[in-house]
Amino acid sequence: MSTTHTLRPAAPADLPAIVGLITELAVFENLEHLVVVTPDSLRPHLFGDRPVAECMVGEVDGRVVAFALFFTNFSTFLGQPGLYLEDLYVQPAHRGTGLGKALLSHLGALAVDRGCGRFEWSVLDWNERAIRFYEAMGATVMPDWRICRVSGAALAGFARP
Repeated sequence: MSTTHTLRPAAPADLPAIVGLITELAVFENLEHLVVVTPDSLRPHLFGDRPVAECMVGEVDGRVVAFALFFTNFSTFLGQPGLYLEDLYVQPAHRGTGLGKALLSHLGALAVDRGCGRFEWSVLDWNERAIRFYEAMGATVMPDWRICRVSGAALAGFARP
């Protein structure tokens, strides 16, 4: 197996592969029951008139084996935009080859180039391997912060006064 990889911005033709990788990630996280995304539902958010996210893919031998989906957020404390990594996934056969590190480094450089004050993401507390990997790259796992989420019917109720 080749360990040479290529990083590039995702293209519309990559949507089936990206959705496949999202599904693999969900299985890894024991969250496959939450996956409803399809190539058609993802298309406008990455490639439509008003995209809200971006995606980099990692290829090995011309096949998409990794992705990093990210978007711009904003820090009121810094008064600057930030880059938020929503999901990063590298297929198991390609872990340890430098592909994940290359994706993270690329996004870090992108954040610097765009004048971002932060590059952030979340990690599941049980994913010790990922936590060690991120810390080895220089990331700080924020112990005092918790994610708040409202979705589905609760979101509809939340939106009503």
